[in-house]
Amino acid sequence: MKFMLKNLFIFAIFVTIVSCNTLKQTSFKPREIYKSKDLTIIQLTENSFQHISYKQTDDFGNVPCNGLVVRNGNETIVFDTPTNDKSAEELIKWIKETLKCQVNAIIPTHFHDDCLGGLKAFVENNIPSYAYFKTIELAKENNFVLPQNGFQDSLTLKVGNEIITAKFFGEGHTKDNVVGYFPRENVMFGGCLIKTLNASKGYLGDANVSSWSNTVAQVKKEYPNVKIVVPGHGAVGNSQLLDYTINLFKVQ
Repeated sequence: MKFMLKNLFIFAIFVTIVSCNTLKQTSFKPREIYKSKDLTIIQLTENSFQHISYKQTDDFGNVPCNGLVVRNGNETIVFDTPTNDKSAEELIKWIKETLKCQVNAIIPTHFHDDCLGGLKAFVENNIPSYAYFKTIELAKENNFVLPQNGFQDSLTLKVGNEIITAKFFGEGHTKDNVVGYFPRENVMFGGCLIKTLNASKGYLGDANVSSWSNTVAQVKKEYPNVKIVVPGHGAVGNSQLLDYTINLFKVQ
């Protein structure tokens, strides 16, 4: 009887620990944790942060542009720079002073300036930059600051004891758009390849519209259980954003 009670007690403790951990993982609610005139930061999960900066355009007005910071231990990796060096410097300072973390890498997910417009600030802070080889080629053609390190098809980098990946699945918003993924918390940075719910097709000047839907279908196939999807512009969502984008660009 004593042995049985002891086992029941141990089991009860185990269930409580598991329940608490599960609750911790599922009960996190995204919240704004930083805001200035030029930069907003929203904590999405315990270790992922959406950064929002702004780009003035002729066709769409002052457009909010998303990026992602992921963290493990005292290390971070950033997907997409803010839109200019001033906002990028502000983000780097926030990571260093508020998160108390170093930045291991910056990864622009395509060549437009809402992805690498603040790259000079990262270079000046001695932060390594990585991009798909076509992104470097297109940035060079447009006389933009160039990412330092190129990769073919996919990239894996360490952040603390975890990893991130960046992968090219095909053309869509541009010829070079890649998707970032943080397996630890099942967070995807889709960038401008992925549209927020109810968004229009947006800027198509460098797009491959006929391939866009198939490219996103490949993304969905690669990450069937993704929990959080961050688009290039607009509200964060889940895999519904992938479905919405696939349908938006589906060839009739």
